Amino acid sequence: VDLIAVLGAAQYDGDPSPVFQGRLEHAALLFEKGFAPMIVVLGSGQPGDVTTEAAAGRSFLISQGVPEVAVFSEPTGNTTLQSLQGAARFMRDRGLSTVFLVSDPWHNLRIRRMARDLGLDAYVSATFQSAARSQWTRMSGYARETFAYLYYRVAGR
Repeated sequence: VDLIAVLGAAQYDGDPSPVFQGRLEHAALLFEKGFAPMIVVLGSGQPGDVTTEAAAGRSFLISQGVPEVAVFSEPTGNTTLQSLQGAARFMRDRGLSTVFLVSDPWHNLRIRRMARDLGLDAYVSATFQSAARSQWTRMSGYARETFAYLYYRVAGR
């Protein structure tokens, strides 16, 4: 695998939210175990944010010991599809072909489908380190993603 791509989530003035931090820690573990030689963090920001999800995630990974030269940020995308389009551009620009996508378990089916529709050779690696540990949160995530996946398949967005 050429690359680990972390799907962005909320950040607060440069500090990753607990959900985002779980994804980043999982990516750092995959990197440490040698699954891929580099990481790209995806995601732009919301109006009024002082930084992007991608920049906040990159800073967090570096602070956790991932070498600066191995961590990149792709600060495009306010939606999952836009973020994955940014990842596809990042990979094409560097001649990369395979990617581990890191997100929460309920997100995996949709992100893998979107990535493959974008021509990426994509694998998913779900984080179980997320703050979303309650049964209600997990079930809500799966329900939301079921509808999001169906919407993507029907509407292509």
